[in-house]
Amino acid sequence: MFKIDSFVLYVDDIEISKKFYTDTFECEGQVLSPTFVSFPLGTEVTIELKQIAQAEPSATITGGGTELSLVVENPERLHKLYDQWKLKGVTFLQVPTELVFGLTFVAIDPDEHRIRVFAHK
Repeated sequence: MFKIDSFVLYVDDIEISKKFYTDTFECEGQVLSPTFVSFPLGTEVTIELKQIAQAEPSATITGGGTELSLVVENPERLHKLYDQWKLKGVTFLQVPTELVFGLTFVAIDPDEHRIRVFAHK
């Protein structure tokens, strides 16, 4: 069998996206090339940003078709994170909302990739 190593998000402008994820996730991405940046999430998975104009084979789709799903330990942490991101100017598609699986909000990055943060019930 295999395990997931990373998720690659195609972006229009690598520098704008790198700044967004550095500021929002409060971690430095590792620049692997002028068009490719890697952000570690946890111990096993990374988020990779790839400038779409340099994708091989070529790609035409960017954000909106999928979402990153990030779990936090409790509703208090979720509200704190939401408030921090709001102060940073992050755009939200959904404010903190109680759904069947728990409390959640959805943000978008500059390329409209969806970032869902949730805390289980």
